[in-house]
Amino acid sequence: MGLLTDPRTGNGKIIKFVLQWEKWLCFFMYIGGIIWTMLLALPVFNDSTYFSENALLPGLVMKECSLEASAKQFHNELIEEMKRYPDKMPYPWLLAKFNQLYLDVYMHNFTLNYPFREQQFTGQNVYGIVRAPRGASTEAIIVSVPYRPISSVNLNTAPSIALLLAFAKCCRKQKYWAKDIIFLVTEHEQLGMQAWLEAYHGVTSGQDGILMSGDLSGRSGSIQAAINLELHGMKIASVDVKVEGLNGQLPNLDLVNLAQDMITKEGIRRTFQRRPDVNVKNKVSKWWYQFNTLISMIVTQATGVPTGNHGLFHRFGIEAITLEGFERSGRGPEVSFYQVGRVVESIVRSLNNLLERFHQSFFFYLLPSTDRYISIGLYMPPLVLIIGGLFIKAFASWIRLQDTGIKVEENENPDTKISQLKQNKVEEFDIASIASEILWSHIIGVSIMSSPKLFTSIGSQLWDLPTEDSIYYGFIVTTVLTMFWPFYLRRPRKSDNVALVCVVASIEVATTLLCVAMHNFSLALLTAIIYVPTALAISPKREINSKFRGLLHVFWILLHPFVVASILVMGYTRLNFPGEPLMSILIKGIQATKHAFVFSVIDSMIYGNWFYNVTVAILLPNWILFWNVINSKIAFDS
Repeated sequence: MGLLTDPRTGNGKIIKFVLQWEKWLCFFMYIGGIIWTMLLALPVFNDSTYFSENALLPGLVMKECSLEASAKQFHNELIEEMKRYPDKMPYPWLLAKFNQLYLDVYMHNFTLNYPFREQQFTGQNVYGIVRAPRGASTEAIIVSVPYRPISSVNLNTAPSIALLLAFAKCCRKQKYWAKDIIFLVTEHEQLGMQAWLEAYHGVTSGQDGILMSGDLSGRSGSIQAAINLELHGMKIASVDVKVEGLNGQLPNLDLVNLAQDMITKEGIRRTFQRRPDVNVKNKVSKWWYQFNTLISMIVTQATGVPTGNHGLFHRFGIEAITLEGFERSGRGPEVSFYQVGRVVESIVRSLNNLLERFHQSFFFYLLPSTDRYISIGLYMPPLVLIIGGLFIKAFASWIRLQDTGIKVEENENPDTKISQLKQNKVEEFDIASIASEILWSHIIGVSIMSSPKLFTSIGSQLWDLPTEDSIYYGFIVTTVLTMFWPFYLRRPRKSDNVALVCVVASIEVATTLLCVAMHNFSLALLTAIIYVPTALAISPKREINSKFRGLLHVFWILLHPFVVASILVMGYTRLNFPGEPLMSILIKGIQATKHAFVFSVIDSMIYGNWFYNVTVAILLPNWILFWNVINSKIAFDS
């Protein structure tokens, strides 16, 4: 037991080394992790993509469908119908077309009870099923399209619906299908897809009583994979493969490779993050280009927001991607729906060959280009290095506190430290005070997490404010209150108690980031890069230079979760409107921040996106703990 409880027993040399070089270890681990992450875009740190699932047989698929003529006809008819229904889906026309193709046709009704006001929104999805002639409807593949009316601010998806109908017409004539094919057109973007998936699986992913998914009158078997189409023109210049899903989940890499391979075979320009591959002889320029692509994926994945309807399938164990086709904006070749249709057909035909669910290849990866990947075994070590500094700091602080409340100077000889630890009187920790402080900080976080409804109610009743204003001003008030929280703890406290709070906060932040990284690496990486350096500098020691402590105050205020979110949204607004004057950018940035806060809360309620919950219930309480440490009033010099 002595080895477990006495830091002076056993590995004394390691302990001496950690105590002596703690700050340098933390510094080099952080810098090393950053450099390692940047080097991941080099070919030596990543690999070429390949197929692990041979049952897909992507090279043996024979294309038999010619969809261009049918797609053009459907597209022309749909455009006329959309003019008649400028604000909603043309249900009669879609139902009629599905019925004319002799599909099993169904409608799905769903209702959204807006969580902040007594408002209801209704929607309908339309879907048809081609039953497998060679199967018993035990498995299915989905081809889906989000319907966007003329009044939508998003790019038009009418060509996607035309291609879906043309492909359904072709599939109905074939006899080789071993799986059902479900052709789904959803309303209200991801809301319609979420409602349909919940109804199909009989579950509720968000909070009860908000999204009423209803029932489905027609079903198929277990869904194996899904392809979501977002084609914005009848002739396109490139196809972008979207992979990021809810809470950072990704589809099996084999499905991504399948789509990229089929796009290339048809002579279509393929992209990822809307960035095509480039052949640059200069190695530095190539690394920089791929590094920017990698960073683009990391930023997109970190939000936890799906980049398309495909992102909602992953939580159900369904592999899904979105194919987004863009019209030519400048010079370059265009491809017709003949080639795009062959891509869709070859992907679905390959999926039809699957004998079992996707289980090989990778589910955790990063993509620096369309044909190279970084596996989890390569990108986790640099993150562990970045976060590891917090564990080193906590370990060193705990060793110093193990036997005494008297502080040891940083520049003392390690041997002197050990002997002094033996001689000084043991001082017990005030466990009740420490536990109370930690508990109250987390209670504050959970309370703020549950506060948006209260903010909305107060804002609407007292000042008739809209939802986004009520939540935004509510968060401003809570931000100010959390900054004044340490004044409640201004009573003198023992230095050991303050140091132990710092140890607990460091361990909790580091452990949380590692846990988050197992599901959403990008979110953990960006959070660690932002918070770890300042967290390492926070210490309860009184002899820290007053100017440096003042800088800590400023930096840590800027790192308040709500302040960081506001700064990031402002920066994003500046990038999107580079020519606007500063005041215009400020106004647009504040408005965008309001909407970002509301969308984050609503996403957690409807879809189960835990970005908001993790930030407020875990990151914010630890911010408060570190803030208390910075502002602690020590009872005596230690």
